[in-house]
Amino acid sequence: MPQSDQGIKDNRYTLIPRAAIFLRRGDSYLLLKGAPTKRLWANKYNGLGGHVERGEDVLTSAKRELLEETGLAADLWLCGTIIVDAGETGICLFIFSGESIGGELRASKEGLAEWVEFERIGELDVVEDLPILLGRIHGMKRGDPPFFAHSFYDDEKLVVEFAG
Repeated sequence: MPQSDQGIKDNRYTLIPRAAIFLRRGDSYLLLKGAPTKRLWANKYNGLGGHVERGEDVLTSAKRELLEETGLAADLWLCGTIIVDAGETGICLFIFSGESIGGELRASKEGLAEWVEFERIGELDVVEDLPILLGRIHGMKRGDPPFFAHSFYDDEKLVVEFAG
C-alpha cells in the first residue's frame, strides 16, 4: 500500500522503532552504564539497544545493537512491546531477552556493560523505566506470550500501563 493510503492523521502516532535487550544469566542482567559523555542517561544504567535502522527488522536490529555495544551474540526472544508517548512522534520499543551464545564482553562508546543481580537494581542509578521493565520480564521465560504496554508522563510522573 503506498504511503498516501496509509491513513496518516494528526490524532495518530508516527512511530520510531527501537529495540531494548536484557540478556540474562541466572538472576543477573547485562546492563549498560551510560558513558559520561552520553546526551541521555549519562552514568545511569539501562538495557542495551537502540534504533532500528532503515531496511532492518527488529530482531536483526537487536542483534546488531547487542554486538556493537557489548561484542556479544545471543539467541533473543521477544518479551513485549511498549508504545512510548513522546508527543506527535511515539517510540515503539521492542523488548528482547535471551542468553549470550558467544563473543567477548567489551566496552563501547555507549558505555560499559556489566552483569547486575536483579536484587541490586534498586541500589543503582537507573533510567526511570528500568525497574518496571525488569520487574515485568524477570518472571518470564522463552515461549511465554509477549506483553503489550503504553507509557506516558502524567504531571511529570512516568506511567506504564500494561494491557490485560
